[in-house]
Amino acid sequence: MNRFRTDSGALDGKTVLVTGGTGSFGRRFVDTVLSTERPRKLIVFSRDELKQHEMQVDMAARFSSEQMSRMRFFLGDVRDRQRLTLALRGVEVVVHAAALKQVPAAEYNPSEFIQTNVLGAENIVWAALANRVQKVIALSTDKACNPANLYGATKLASDKTFVAANNLSGDIGARFAVVRYGNVVGSRGSVAPLFKKLIAQGARDLPITDPRMTRFWITLNQGVGFVLSCLSLMRGGEIFVPKIPSMTMTDLAAAMAPDLPIRLIGIRPGEKLHEMMISADDARHVVDLGDRYAIEPAFVEFSRESFSSAHPLVEDGFSYASNTNDEWLSHEDLLALLNDSSRGLTTSATGA
Repeated sequence: MNRFRTDSGALDGKTVLVTGGTGSFGRRFVDTVLSTERPRKLIVFSRDELKQHEMQVDMAARFSSEQMSRMRFFLGDVRDRQRLTLALRGVEVVVHAAALKQVPAAEYNPSEFIQTNVLGAENIVWAALANRVQKVIALSTDKACNPANLYGATKLASDKTFVAANNLSGDIGARFAVVRYGNVVGSRGSVAPLFKKLIAQGARDLPITDPRMTRFWITLNQGVGFVLSCLSLMRGGEIFVPKIPSMTMTDLAAAMAPDLPIRLIGIRPGEKLHEMMISADDARHVVDLGDRYAIEPAFVEFSRESFSSAHPLVEDGFSYASNTNDEWLSHEDLLALLNDSSRGLTTSATGA
């Protein structure tokens, strides 16, 4: 069900590092790359030694010794610029997935989110430039567009940092881009696993914050495919946004448990009613690439060919929001996404 075409072999022979590599995205990214590509090295950079150990044990049971010989596990925190600079020696491609993400936690602990999401992004840029990394692509969130919470504000600052980094690369030639997408079906902290757990425990109802609430939805497999395809497309400074479907929270609950009533609990601090990935203010810089949009940089002081030379700009005043989206998930579509998410990889782990 991966709608985003990837160019298999694009990372062959490359040394690739993924920050936050033991998280939901990082693990699926590593599995996918190791199964479908032949990188020279694939480095997991994260701060939790237990999660790294568990990941190594799990992978050793599923991948061949030849595949595992390409793996490296590097303990470190994106807050530590010196450690990052050591980790990025010889690295050609960086996928930056490390972040603090919980909206209520951000409202209560703003300084922690700033340290990781904002200063961590700056550290990635500095370390990448110091090591002459070729490509850096950072994962963002719909909450970075017109942010209404501290988490979204930190990711907006992160996005701006990576876009502007292209103007600093000079003769190094490093290129930086961002991918921005919505809720990941089945990821840690997502509402779908919560509903699944409650249903399994015999819950009498499902909690809904607001019956009007809508969200964008994408699977982990689609998210990984989108990032890999953007690595091939990127020219530097873009924020790539996939065209993905929306669904109301009430429809989500009805699809997963049609016989259970809902219980309204109210919107949490900092939570949006609807999500937006492209605002009307960005429309004059947005190019329609078919299966995705690219928000091109407004300030360009580096060599770059615009996508608009071959693709149409969107109409003035265009915005891309979950409640005005043209594509909506049916109950059957949602259940298919959940099945796709739970299956994980569709390719054999030992088939590379």
